[in-house]
Amino acid sequence: MRSLLRLWPYVRPVRVRLLTAAFVAIVASCLSLVIPLVLKWLVDGPVTHGDGTGVWLGALYLLLLGIAEAVLFGFRRWLVARPLAGVEAGMRAALYRRLQRLPIAFHDRWASGQLLSRATTDLMMVRMFLAFPLTFLLVNAVTILAGYGVLFAQDWTLGLVLLTPVVPMVILSSVFERRYSVVARRAQDQVGDLTTVVEESVLGIRIVKGFGRHRSQAEAFRTLAERLRGTELVKARLLAGIWAFITFLPELAVGAALVLGTVRVADGELSAGTLVAFLSTALALRWPVESIGFLLAMSQEAATATERYFEVMDAAEEAETGGAPETAAAAGAAATAGVATAGSARSAAGAARGTEGARTADGVRGADGVRAADGVRFEDVTFRYPDAPAGAPPVLDGVDLHIRPGETMALVGGTGSGKTTLTALVPRLHEVTGGRILLDGEDVTLMARDRLRSLVSVAFEEPTLFSASVGANVLMGAGSDAGEPELRRALAVAQADGFVDRLPDGTGTEVGEQGLSLSGGQRQRLALARAVVGRPRFLVLDDPLSALDVHTEARVEAALREVLRDTTALVVAHRPSTVLLADRVALLSGGRITAVGTHHELLRTSAEYAWLMSGEEEGAR
Repeated sequence: MRSLLRLWPYVRPVRVRLLTAAFVAIVASCLSLVIPLVLKWLVDGPVTHGDGTGVWLGALYLLLLGIAEAVLFGFRRWLVARPLAGVEAGMRAALYRRLQRLPIAFHDRWASGQLLSRATTDLMMVRMFLAFPLTFLLVNAVTILAGYGVLFAQDWTLGLVLLTPVVPMVILSSVFERRYSVVARRAQDQVGDLTTVVEESVLGIRIVKGFGRHRSQAEAFRTLAERLRGTELVKARLLAGIWAFITFLPELAVGAALVLGTVRVADGELSAGTLVAFLSTALALRWPVESIGFLLAMSQEAATATERYFEVMDAAEEAETGGAPETAAAAGAAATAGVATAGSARSAAGAARGTEGARTADGVRGADGVRAADGVRFEDVTFRYPDAPAGAPPVLDGVDLHIRPGETMALVGGTGSGKTTLTALVPRLHEVTGGRILLDGEDVTLMARDRLRSLVSVAFEEPTLFSASVGANVLMGAGSDAGEPELRRALAVAQADGFVDRLPDGTGTEVGEQGLSLSGGQRQRLALARAVVGRPRFLVLDDPLSALDVHTEARVEAALREVLRDTTALVVAHRPSTVLLADRVALLSGGRITAVGTHHELLRTSAEYAWLMSGEEEGAR
């Protein structure tokens, strides 16, 4: 109940329709209890006295009652169908919105199949619960109570006989619910695991086929499918057991009541009509009683699905800002004084920049009070992944780096040095553990995410495209007012206009899921075009040319130089040709910036840099 009560905010807008549907179902169900009373009148009246007209009249009453019951149940279904479809759609939309707002660390931990199963299978179970068990648990309870009232009104002795199975049924239902909840949760988690395997196999079909791994993938799928099958069979056995007991105990009581009632009719203590009415009422209660088992099962599955849904909805969203204004002011004041604390003490070198202006609590401002350009600053930046083992060294440990306004800085380092992690901190895909990052003197953690990501544009080493047109994929990196001119310019910068124009529908060509209909180089050029289309103030490129051939790379570099003149850029580089795009180079080693200078300076002064650029690790991470 605690889990299911959390659905109330979604159900509240349609509560009138649901309550109306429940009332209609109660009326329809109670009509079935009127039928035994008509039968009693028929048997003790027209049948006993040979009144043919009365028999036909009684038959007409029974027919009308049956038609009314069917119409009311149909009306109930109509009442709930549309609003509950809306509830499911609303919950699915809320889940999707939440997924977009959850941090990267959350998505790194969760398998996509688990999230997909929550958005599909689990929400379908919730809708089914709201449509059927939620109503009929109430309807059947009212019907059973009303039915027992009718039974006791007809004969209290036989009524007591039919009441004997109640206690053992309550105990059995409690045991069943407790066991079924565990198995239901296990089954739903296994559905998520199976969905993950299917999704990964489809997205990685080229790898599966290229390495001939279809048999091992099929075996992995078969193993998970068999595990799920076993769990479903356990559920079926539990449901079969409770169904058997819930069916057997009332039938046993009805049989005992039939024997006792027949004896009493024979002794003249009870009329035949009363016995017929009593047994008809008892049989009318069979469905409400026997349905308890699967109604409890569906309710338990819905409760488990609700728990899984709210596991995602309860996850903390990305904070708009990383601290309160007073915290920011304190940090800025400390920076002005020469010491700032953001998890660790750090130097405030550069707090005064001469004619560039003075560092203040809200950034860098010139003498006229207008914010001055200061580029990108990393001040004692430390980062540790949230799920890193206790005691493990941080990925980044005290990074200090200044990228001047309009400057392009190449970031070079060995495999696992943290280059990609450092670039992800600028747009706050991850939050810094300590220190701070400043854009034109403004702490990124104190900026609204929408504003931050309108200033910073990124292109990742692994380009991701969506099932949309080429134009739509590229214009994702621009504002809503961007159009064809901006699109053509970005494609030209990325040297993508040639192959795009040769596509069947040009920029309107659908690229398909993950853009797999395009080559790796084509996808990377479109990702680069997406990064530059909005003319960002700050540009972060993670090895943007790794998939290009040397001739295309040279053309892209020539066009990219023009773009880089108008922006402050941080470019992860592995090849000398990419490094030469930059004004200066920063060497990242051991989680720190160990050297900064021009390409030629570092070749002379840094043995590690010279080794990295020698070609022995060309393209290594």
